Amino acid sequence: MEFRRLGRSGLSVSEIAYGNWLTHGSQIEEEQAQACIRAALDAGITTFDTADVYANTVAESVLGRGLAGQRRESLEICTKVFWPTGPGGPNDRGLGRKHIIESCHASLKRLQTDHIDLYQAHRFDPTVPLEETMSAFADLVRQGKVLYVGVSEWNAEEITRGAALARELRIPFVSNQPQYNMLWRVIEAQVVPASEREGLSQIVWSPIAQGVLTGKYKPGQPPPAGSRATDENGSRFVQRFLRDEVLERVARLEPLAAQAGLTLAQLAVAWVLQNPNVSSAIVGASRPEQVHENVKAAGVKLDADLLTEIDSVLLGVVEDDPRLTARAG
Repeated sequence: MEFRRLGRSGLSVSEIAYGNWLTHGSQIEEEQAQACIRAALDAGITTFDTADVYANTVAESVLGRGLAGQRRESLEICTKVFWPTGPGGPNDRGLGRKHIIESCHASLKRLQTDHIDLYQAHRFDPTVPLEETMSAFADLVRQGKVLYVGVSEWNAEEITRGAALARELRIPFVSNQPQYNMLWRVIEAQVVPASEREGLSQIVWSPIAQGVLTGKYKPGQPPPAGSRATDENGSRFVQRFLRDEVLERVARLEPLAAQAGLTLAQLAVAWVLQNPNVSSAIVGASRPEQVHENVKAAGVKLDADLLTEIDSVLLGVVEDDPRLTARAG
């Protein structure tokens, strides 16, 4: 496993992070989830990403049990706050002080730890003064319950505003967690330059485009049974990639991956890690062998000619409009 610093901070993270969105507590049983966590640890992954909203808090609990007994100093545990996890009361959602503080305490219990290495705002909240949000994070940092602060799916302006307040409050504001892959490049034009200016880096999710960049989805054919595209929770995220035009281009990437000695999934994960502003790529898994396959992308260097060929194959199907940064619904 290779490691990179997160932004301009002193925190190192594994190039491949293990995430449990849509799997733990929902798609797979506990025994299988624990096997995947053990596989991640065995492969040298030290960075584990979750969120309180995943499987309505169950994913955090599963991860907490999976990491129990591990040397805490050898792990980077990352979670998030924003979406509701309670019965839907007026303070069960967003980035108000009450929700942030109470959500952090609940996450600490579920994760069986006394501190969160990276606590992330899961979306930007335009209904709450940013000063209130950042001061709540600052208090958690001062109390030692949170070591570093990050965000997820914030646009360039929001990152810039958050960074300015973080400097005033003297708290480590270090990362953004966006969707990013060969097909979805909306962060490149604005978010990455803003992050570089402000000392943040990216921990990216969906590096294999919800499984599309494994090549398992074929043009003109129904999705394989049991795949993300047939799952009630995951299908809405993958549908945008399931056009025949896209799938035909993805199939043309397979010989390029083979020439590089990689599977298509490994090529996809390695591709996002070529961006110097990306510190880590989050991979999920429903089987341990998927973890072992994806970690082989760590440390891979893709040559410039290959990157040019990839761009040529995907010309016309890549989405790069920065206005498509995910917003809170």
